Amino acid sequence: MQVDRKLLEHVAEVARIKLTEEEVNKFLPQLKEALEFFSKLKEVNTEGVKPSFQPVELKNAMREDKEKECLSQEDALSLTEHKKDGYFKGPRAV
Repeated sequence: MQVDRKLLEHVAEVARIKLTEEEVNKFLPQLKEALEFFSKLKEVNTEGVKPSFQPVELKNAMREDKEKECLSQEDALSLTEHKKDGYFKGPRAV
């Protein structure tokens, strides 16, 4: 793959990022280095290796639901200035 200024500008355009001339000069070698690294990964023999969708095993990801007392409406609103008629008041949506 040809990694040049045109490719970097295309990637920036797709990502909707405006790059200055200084940033283009800074990021071009970094993009080349990153893509070279990924091309080296293609050379690794992965035949017979199962895909790993979760590299770290999850344990006890879920907790038991325990019923406990909820806040009263008054307690929930006690620490905010933004309230009206017993509810939180948010910004107007148009």
